[in-house]
Amino acid sequence: MSSPNIPKTMGAIDIKGGKGGISALFLNKETPVPKPTATQALVKIKAFGLNRMDLLQREGLYHFLRKPPPPWASEHERDFKIGSEVFGLAYGGAYAEYIAVSTHMLVHKPAELSWEEAAGVPETWITATQALWMIGGLDETIGNKATKDKRVLWHAGASGVSISGVQLALSEGVKEVLITTSSQEKIDFVKGFVEGGKEKVFGFRYNDPEKPWEKAVLEHTNGEGVDLIIDFIGGSYFNANLDAAAQNGRIVSLGTMGGAKADVPGGVDIGRFLRKRLRYEGSTLRARDEAYQGKLRDMLNEHALPRFKDGRFKVPMEKVFSWKDVQDAHRMLEANTSKGKIICVVD
Repeated sequence: MSSPNIPKTMGAIDIKGGKGGISALFLNKETPVPKPTATQALVKIKAFGLNRMDLLQREGLYHFLRKPPPPWASEHERDFKIGSEVFGLAYGGAYAEYIAVSTHMLVHKPAELSWEEAAGVPETWITATQALWMIGGLDETIGNKATKDKRVLWHAGASGVSISGVQLALSEGVKEVLITTSSQEKIDFVKGFVEGGKEKVFGFRYNDPEKPWEKAVLEHTNGEGVDLIIDFIGGSYFNANLDAAAQNGRIVSLGTMGGAKADVPGGVDIGRFLRKRLRYEGSTLRARDEAYQGKLRDMLNEHALPRFKDGRFKVPMEKVFSWKDVQDAHRMLEANTSKGKIICVVD
């Protein structure tokens, strides 16, 4: 099969001065097309999804570095051909017409997903998969609780990652899923969006003036708490997470939207780690090596792809922008008002 005609330059979203605010983003039409290595494929981009880490990268504040590829990654995977429709993870450079990306990070796109929907899957659903299984141990029997006996709590419950995680957890048969978010509107959206949400998803406003969310969670669970908490907020929720966690609970930290320091009046009672036998673990997907991310890709194929194909899983999308309007897309992401993914199409 002959290679397609690849131009030498392409359009790509660039940043004036290398870092800056929203106004620094611009379309650079003279960007060199990347040249793939032996372990990579050159992918023509149809659409890309925005992630919260993009805001930090734009400002030059995201300092997690990816480890080099493992020694065994000397050849590309063989089941991708010229013209294959794919989606996948990128370590940067996806705001462009072309990207050179490891074939170990690619997934064949199901025909049932549009390009816009496919762009909303990789980092979102893989992050949720990592939190639930690789770190959270959802499939493990912990204490006397199997998967069907567990309660899972997602903070930032209307975010793309959380809505994906809610669907994944429900599909595995958990007892119930709890979410915290800023408004009843967002709670109602999530309950109505996911299959089984009206019966098994319960929401709490973190800004409820009448009752802190952790007290509401404990009341809802008759004092038992939740078995797995996935947290994007960080310092301001640290103490409350310890309160809301059940015996043998696990807390997975994936972000610090509420600050990196736990500034708690009177300090934090770390004795709860002992009394409750808690595990607290943090992670960032982009800092993981290729082998780890390849495992997550395979788990996505196992747990999610069949359900995308039969329509049980849906990709939550707040809005689709032209990539020429990437500044507007970043404004929406910064405003933190979206329900689901923000997507840009390369048109």
